[in-house]
Amino acid sequence: MNGLHGKVALVTGGSRSIGAAIAKHLAAEGASVAITYSASPERAREVVHAIESAGGRAIATRADAGDPEAVRAAVARTVEELGGIDILVNNAAIALAGPIDAITPEDYQRMIAVNVTGAFVATQEAVRHMRTGGRVIHIGSSMTRYAAIGGASLYALTKGALSGFTRGLARDLGPRGITVNAVHPGPTDTDMNPDGGPLSKVIGPGIAVGRYGRPEEIASAVVYLASPEASFVTGADIAIDGGFTA
Repeated sequence: MNGLHGKVALVTGGSRSIGAAIAKHLAAEGASVAITYSASPERAREVVHAIESAGGRAIATRADAGDPEAVRAAVARTVEELGGIDILVNNAAIALAGPIDAITPEDYQRMIAVNVTGAFVATQEAVRHMRTGGRVIHIGSSMTRYAAIGGASLYALTKGALSGFTRGLARDLGPRGITVNAVHPGPTDTDMNPDGGPLSKVIGPGIAVGRYGRPEEIASAVVYLASPEASFVTGADIAIDGGFTA
């Protein structure tokens, strides 16, 4: 399958879980893929190796999403080494949980820096290089539609910001032939929220299909949005959550 042959994709936070699955799926469709990582160089190398072993092209750049200069440098390296950028997937995120009156200013600033500012800076830099057919895809969360547990108000705030950003950007970039969409995963088996982990007993019963999602299932939605077939889809919030928010 080569629906993205000749395209270049950048996936932030692409060394683990959903990000790694997205990077591999985009590469399987023919895209050259750059990923960023912050604290897991070994896993980043594993993703690059997996893509290259399958005949693809990939690079990994260490870049904390909360550091604007590092994000800008990652975009610049992608353009320089892979020849441009056609697809940006803003996936990098952190989750610091707690009741609203216990959230420290430092935790607030860190969450905003990584989950919101990081996506803004990456997008601002990437679209400077995008042509007609470009794609910006944000990875949000089903918690923007259904806050299933307490203690996640700050996380939901940051992911909700991406939804608004998506719609505004769709208007800004539509005339240039660039689409902007958000994918909102529900409970998915990741490092942050593993199937069988402490949260699964609480939120698992609320999933309509009766199981956690797999990172590959989120990646499939991203690949569709990155494809030529999705050229009329923009400004959309797409829930991939097994009916969790139904």
